[in-house]
Amino acid sequence: MRFASGKEFLAWPSKAVTIFGMSGVGKTTLARLLQRGDWFQYSVDYRIGTRYMGEHIVDNFKREAMKVPFLRQLLLSDSIYICSNITFENLSPLSTYLGKPGDPAKGGIPFAEYRHRQNQHREAEIGALHDVAEFIEKSRDIYQYRNFVCDSGGSLCEVVDPDDPDDPVLRGLADHTLMLYIEGNPAHTRMLVERFRQNPKPMYYQPQFLEAKWAEYLERNRISDPDSVDPDDFAVWGFEQLLHHRIPLYQAIARNFGYSVKMEDIPRIDSEQAFLNLVSQAIERHQ
Repeated sequence: MRFASGKEFLAWPSKAVTIFGMSGVGKTTLARLLQRGDWFQYSVDYRIGTRYMGEHIVDNFKREAMKVPFLRQLLLSDSIYICSNITFENLSPLSTYLGKPGDPAKGGIPFAEYRHRQNQHREAEIGALHDVAEFIEKSRDIYQYRNFVCDSGGSLCEVVDPDDPDDPVLRGLADHTLMLYIEGNPAHTRMLVERFRQNPKPMYYQPQFLEAKWAEYLERNRISDPDSVDPDDFAVWGFEQLLHHRIPLYQAIARNFGYSVKMEDIPRIDSEQAFLNLVSQAIERHQ
């Protein structure tokens, strides 16, 4: 949604905002702050991990449990059940399922399976983003919330074409919510890379980008057997490539569909009104 002025946004009786940007810029912090007031919090990653990927995640748990004779017998006799305890705060089941490509002895999975799971995630993320309009209505009709905040995943920019004014995902979001980009800075990017080196995590990649970077990694390291790749080494290298790939995509989304604020502004936002003022100021700068 676009507004003629900050005042028009402030006068909007039932607000709906989608917050997007890199990991660690403050998306979830703002969403949690607003949730303490009259705002329904919709987590795209939680929706992915429950509605769309839940069965895949649990099936993978079962697949691993079947390798253990003791658990195998209990599963086959329906003596136990396995479920995913995914929450807004703990999305580990989702990232664990995505996995990292490479040597199985080091926790990796074959690249073909990795690519398959990436495609599952892509379809799930698109589905979860399309659900935003429905959940805006649900939040008001069922739960009686006046306002709505969508805490989008860091890979939003990977499943859309920000230069297409008719992109179905972005058009759906922009038709129902104000889109707010929290822009990071070079120091934040360096911090993310360093943090990732300490704890490499599975990530989602745009399919063409993944294929290109996987081939480049194998060539740079003169690796002929993909199953010998160190999963963490590829994850760290790929993550840094991914950050530089995503920044211009985020910027294009903000330019064509929404508004931008700086991550340095987020720590001083300590109330709903402070957030509304921040958005209002971003709208005024855009005029």
